[in-house]
Amino acid sequence: MSEHSPSNPQEATDELLKSIKFSRILIPTLLGISVVAYLFWRNFSKNKTDLENIVWDSHVLFWVTLSFILLVIRHIAYAMRLHILSEKQFDWKKCIELIFIWEFSSAVSPTSVGGSAVSLIVLAQEKLSTAKTTTIVLYSAILDTLFFTATLPILYLLIGPNVIRPNLSSLADLDGWGYTFIGTYFLMLTYGILFFYGLFINPNLIRRLMRWVTSGRLFGKWRKNAESLGADIIIASKETKRQPFKFHLSAFLSTATAWSCRFLLLNCLIIAFVPTINTDFWTQFALYSRLETMFVIIAFSPTPGAAGVAEFVFWGFVNDYVSVEGLALIIATIWRLFTYYLYLFAGVIVIPNWIRKVLIRRKQNRLKKA
Repeated sequence: MSEHSPSNPQEATDELLKSIKFSRILIPTLLGISVVAYLFWRNFSKNKTDLENIVWDSHVLFWVTLSFILLVIRHIAYAMRLHILSEKQFDWKKCIELIFIWEFSSAVSPTSVGGSAVSLIVLAQEKLSTAKTTTIVLYSAILDTLFFTATLPILYLLIGPNVIRPNLSSLADLDGWGYTFIGTYFLMLTYGILFFYGLFINPNLIRRLMRWVTSGRLFGKWRKNAESLGADIIIASKETKRQPFKFHLSAFLSTATAWSCRFLLLNCLIIAFVPTINTDFWTQFALYSRLETMFVIIAFSPTPGAAGVAEFVFWGFVNDYVSVEGLALIIATIWRLFTYYLYLFAGVIVIPNWIRKVLIRRKQNRLKKA
């Protein structure tokens, strides 16, 4: 299957090694730190008293710890999904390790691109068939898209236009962020339907579409790759459709758990640093809904892992819950430290160790054949 195939192990290894180059880690780190430093500098003088009044007591410690526990649950939920989609070919330890690599690849790639390309390479090294590898990556993308496209209309019906941004009373008052959200949502819905149609209904049509797209000069060099991928999608479609309902339900529930924990983590951090916030269910549910909307907008950021963008837009989405921008910056910094920088630096440790094990296994296989 082209460059992502297990038949090209050296290319796959080289691709992963490139992903952990110092520059690939330094650039997003500097982007994020620079934006946070600028925002702190801009707001410190007018918010100095509010920031100095933060009491790092047991209340703060409890909610920050709970947010970290939700991060761990999120990671385990993703590992559970991989365990399910691989039909238990990966044990729990392997799934947890691979999710670290998957998250790292997302952290060093533009958010709009994600880590799917690297995940194909990684899974291809784990003795999975090419079709199974394609199934896992494609179905994961479908499940992620399904979570957002299914839940956001429900959240809008329950909360109203205020789910999009603070103090929005009707869709007639939409601003740039509102139009960005709607455009992004429908883009997500479009490719989600396309993936779903290709995997569950008519993979042959997707194969013909890929042939047509790569038939011209502009994309002609990817024609052979598209042919292989189209064939893999057909096999992946057969594998996916033969699965029982329990398989699909379990995969979706693990996906929903992972994404819910991502947003609830921020709920906990806001409660930690804004003790006056109302902690009743509907207030927190409305906040959760807003955070999900925010993620849809930053999901198409051109920067690696939305570095700088996420920190910059955060306060604009929660200023009716966190009135002090400097306080919002502290929350955003801890949030990004947990969900972004942690995976960025964990990947530097996990990936070389994973590559070493892959190379040892490959060497042992060559010796057995010899």
